[in-house]
Amino acid sequence: MKILVQKFGGTSVDRAEHRLLAARKVIQVREAGFSPVVVVSAIGRAGAPYATDTLIKVLRDVDPQVTPSAREMDMMMACGEIISTVVFAQTLNAAGCKAIALSGGQAGIITEDKFGDARILEIRPQYLLSLLEQGYVPVVCGFQGITLPDGEMEHGAITTLGRGGSDTSASALGVALKAEAVEIYTDVDGVKTADPSIVPEARTLPVCTYEEVAEIAHQGARVVHPRAAELAMDHNIPLWVKSTFSDAPGTRIVANDSAEAPGPRLTGITHTGRTVLIRLDMGDTPHKAHIEREVYRMMARAEVPIFFNTFGSRSLSFVVERRIYPIARDLLDGMVIPIPSEPKDQDGKLSTFYIFRYDKGQDLAYSVQRPLLACVEDRIHVVDVPVNAIENCTLVSVVARGHRQESGVVAKMYDALTLAGIPVYQTADSEMSVSCLIPESEVDKAVCLLHKHLFG
Repeated sequence: MKILVQKFGGTSVDRAEHRLLAARKVIQVREAGFSPVVVVSAIGRAGAPYATDTLIKVLRDVDPQVTPSAREMDMMMACGEIISTVVFAQTLNAAGCKAIALSGGQAGIITEDKFGDARILEIRPQYLLSLLEQGYVPVVCGFQGITLPDGEMEHGAITTLGRGGSDTSASALGVALKAEAVEIYTDVDGVKTADPSIVPEARTLPVCTYEEVAEIAHQGARVVHPRAAELAMDHNIPLWVKSTFSDAPGTRIVANDSAEAPGPRLTGITHTGRTVLIRLDMGDTPHKAHIEREVYRMMARAEVPIFFNTFGSRSLSFVVERRIYPIARDLLDGMVIPIPSEPKDQDGKLSTFYIFRYDKGQDLAYSVQRPLLACVEDRIHVVDVPVNAIENCTLVSVVARGHRQESGVVAKMYDALTLAGIPVYQTADSEMSVSCLIPESEVDKAVCLLHKHLFG
């Protein structure tokens, strides 16, 4: 039995005519001698009645002052895929193709109990294999699984795998079923050199490596989720990205050491946002490393991810996602870091207290706490640490494997942006990409410029 896993995204199943096109893809591979297993996402995107974001809003609107528990939120979000799965299974049945709808748990997808971003622990494929033997096309809910039964939740609890989790479901099922390949169907005909909604002339890449696709995804492109690419890479499962709406061959994803793998090259332009750049100006202090360490510890305790770190002799800068910036702002505003003096310093003071101060209007905690320290300033040093934030930033990246062995990529990128008057706040690079932090309002212009400058 030759098994093929086919995953269809939200725009592939959002209306009847699109579902019929997707159903034809399933029937075609069946007629070609494969046993297909289908994975589907929720119907449509934000605003559509059964889209995941719409379901989240319905739950939160019950009372905006009461945050739903993560467990209930997962149960609500899972409804989008359940509806989509049943509707698509019925579409196949109506087309004469015997199909059956399965939740993630019914398909044997077992996860950890981290609601909202669970990782798959194992897949028990026996039921899926028995359905295939009986001639069914299993249609599985993407993006979800179930915890192992235990004393507290004896029937298990529904979990979701995080944004883009349907791709992960498809790759994991491909691994568990020892599939011939995993096909990811979307509304573009493969991996592009840029977002075609911004750069209509963006080219489709016939072949990409797993590493390139994972980097493209990490840098913001919504083609294949990085976990899905990594799973396929780890188990050497052939991966394809294709369009539901055309017969184009799509993009084949191969191992880096494959004979088909391209050499070092420019792969594409990506962008992601929304972010905020935070800069701490610590001045000329011998305690800079201690202050930085405490900032990192505090962000870690509050589970605020930071990235794009840049160190200066007098400053520290980093980036946070816009959605969690209010948490980071509240943590930093009025934060006090005491550093004892051993023995007393030459002024006879016991310690130095560093207190973080935002710009006027954002310094509520500082304005309350700073006067409280005034009464002890005869015994301690109190030093203000200015905190500046640039909101509404985004990252634009050039994915270019091997760029460190080829001079000029960073220069071309920087020239294209700065000569066009686009501010570059910070830059960073990895083995696979070069990224610039720019104003979010300039992202479309930046992507078009870079694509033209680097891809002609």
